[in-house]
Amino acid sequence: MGLTAGIVGLPNVGKSTLFNSITKKNILAANYPFATIDPNVGVVVVPDKRLSKLEEMVMPESVVPTSFEFIDIAGLVKGASKGEGLGNKFLSNIREVDAICEVVRCFDDENITHVEGNTDPIRDIEIINLELIFSDLEVINSRIGRIEKKAISTKDKDALFEVELMKKVKDALERNIPARRLEYSDDEEKVLKSFNLLTKKPLIYVANVSDNDINNGNEYVDKVKEYAKKENSEVIVLCAKMESELSELNEEDKQIFLQELGIEESGLNKLINATYSLLGLATYFTAGPKEVKAWTFKKGMKAPACAGIIHSDFEKGFIKAEVISFNDYVKYDGEKGAKENGKVRLEGKDYQMQDGDICLFRFNV
Repeated sequence: MGLTAGIVGLPNVGKSTLFNSITKKNILAANYPFATIDPNVGVVVVPDKRLSKLEEMVMPESVVPTSFEFIDIAGLVKGASKGEGLGNKFLSNIREVDAICEVVRCFDDENITHVEGNTDPIRDIEIINLELIFSDLEVINSRIGRIEKKAISTKDKDALFEVELMKKVKDALERNIPARRLEYSDDEEKVLKSFNLLTKKPLIYVANVSDNDINNGNEYVDKVKEYAKKENSEVIVLCAKMESELSELNEEDKQIFLQELGIEESGLNKLINATYSLLGLATYFTAGPKEVKAWTFKKGMKAPACAGIIHSDFEKGFIKAEVISFNDYVKYDGEKGAKENGKVRLEGKDYQMQDGDICLFRFNV
């Protein structure tokens, strides 16, 4: 689906270490600002136990998981909106992503330089969030300056509507309220989409802790959670260094390592799944002897559009979708048992695909 999440944060908070773990790529992770100069793109596999279960039941020739992209973006510093550090380069890179994972340093380590001098996660969060607000204000003010006089003189309804919307967002930003915290009508959403506002993008905070604090957190994490709660954002707690070590192990050794630490799921898996959900994504499956495959779709998409993800001809010539819920598929031991128990549904063009649906599309072109 071409959707991406950007990993952002101040220099030396663990962004590149985390990105290395996610993609198992050796991106430069040096102990100084701007070690990552250009955005690095990595494709991540979305962990899904349902796919393993389908593989066990169907025993196909191949299994294909679903995935999306993470982008590691160079560290931001105070004043980026005015060109400090990598400035506009950072802001233009982040403007292209669909969701933001903001890594926050929640550990003390005298051997790793903090660009601001000491560990203070709320200060760090506010530095980044303010820079994003300043950047959006520049976009909004520029737009108002271009269209307001013309809108008033011509009394053009669309232009007047846009000016009012711009002023609504501007007022919020000037009060340090990100655009994502406002409510919008469908028409307002359509207008805003073209501006790609940074503070409109959905956001997850990633609290990077030392391995000693992975189970119980610390006072820094508590502060981040309290801050995130005010804006209904999620917090994922992980140790980037430990995740980097885990990424070098095979699956069996990884599970043993996690069990020894008393952890059910790695922080990376939690982050990938949380980001997948934050992007508004869900998964449907196709299952047959040749291939079991997971397909990513946007929540709310209807059956023909989901069929089109496989091939445009499937959407053009869509007739019906044979659908079995994952739970029914497992409960009745596959497609044959589901059919015998009346659990295969024939769905038409208005059916909204559900997460976990197992589908066979009927089409004719």
